[in-house]
Amino acid sequence: MSVRIADLPRIRSRHPEAIAEAAARRGRRALVGESGRLMVIAADHPARGALAVGDRPFAMAARPDLLERLCLALSRPGVDGVLASADILDDLLLLGALENKVVIGSMNRGGLAGAAFELDDRFTGPRAEDLAALGFDAGKLLLRIDPADPGSLRTLHAAARAVDEMAARRLPVFVEPFLSRRAGGRVVNDLSADAVTTAIAIASGLGGTSAYTWLKVPVTDDPADMARVMETSTLPAVLLGGDVGGDQDAAYERWRSALRLPTVQGLVAGRALLYPADGDVARAVDTAVGLL
Repeated sequence: MSVRIADLPRIRSRHPEAIAEAAARRGRRALVGESGRLMVIAADHPARGALAVGDRPFAMAARPDLLERLCLALSRPGVDGVLASADILDDLLLLGALENKVVIGSMNRGGLAGAAFELDDRFTGPRAEDLAALGFDAGKLLLRIDPADPGSLRTLHAAARAVDEMAARRLPVFVEPFLSRRAGGRVVNDLSADAVTTAIAIASGLGGTSAYTWLKVPVTDDPADMARVMETSTLPAVLLGGDVGGDQDAAYERWRSALRLPTVQGLVAGRALLYPADGDVARAVDTAVGLL
C-alpha cells in the first residue's frame, strides 16, 4: 500500500510498529556501489534546532515540504542515500523512500544551535545499537572542538566511544570535525587550511580502531589548499556541502576540484540541494551528481 505524507500522523498514532516493520523489509545495498562514489542528501539540521536556509530562518520547519524535497532528491539517478535524524528516517521508511538506499543516522544532536551548551554535543540521536537493530547502514557524528570550551572535551570523549561502538558492530561512522570558536555569541567553524588539517588529524585518531571510520570534511576557505589538507589522513572522506548562499555555481566548482583528490569518495549535501536559490531541487541534485 502506498503511503502519502498526509497519512503519516494517522500511521504513527495507530500503528507505531509500522516503522520497525518497514525497516525490517527494506531492501539494502552496499555502502559504496559500482561507481565507487557516494552521493548522500543530508537532512539532520532540524534536530539541532538549525532550521534556517539563507535568509529564511524557518525554511526547514515545514515537515511536509521537507519530506517532499527529500523524496524528490532521493528519486534522482545517482543519489545513493540520506543522512538524517531518527524522526525523518522514520518518515522516509514509512513513505518507502529508503529502498536500496544508504541510510545514515545522525547520532549527536544535543549541541543545539545558539545554546550556551552548544559545544557539549551530547549523543541524543540513534545509538549504534539502534542503527544495527533497524538495519541502517552507517552513523554520523559532529565533532566541534573549541580549546576554550570544556564541553568540547566531553564531546570528544563521547565521540571516541561512539566510534568504538560502531566498529564493534562493523558499522561505518562518518566523523565531521571542526576547530570552532565563539564569536558574537555564535559558534563559528574555522575553515582555514591549518584548522581543517588539525581537525582531521584529531578525528582520525578517535577510538580503538579506525577501520570503520570515514571523515566528512568541509572545503577550505581557499580550495587550493585542499590537496595538502587531505594528505593528513588515509581515511576515506566525503565532502560536506553546507549552506552555499546564493553562489551555487561557485560551490559546485569548489566541490568539483576537491572530488578529484584520492581520499575523497563522494559528497554529502543538504540545504544547498534541498533549498537551491532557484527552487529547482531536481536540477540542483542532478548537477551535484554530475560532479561525481
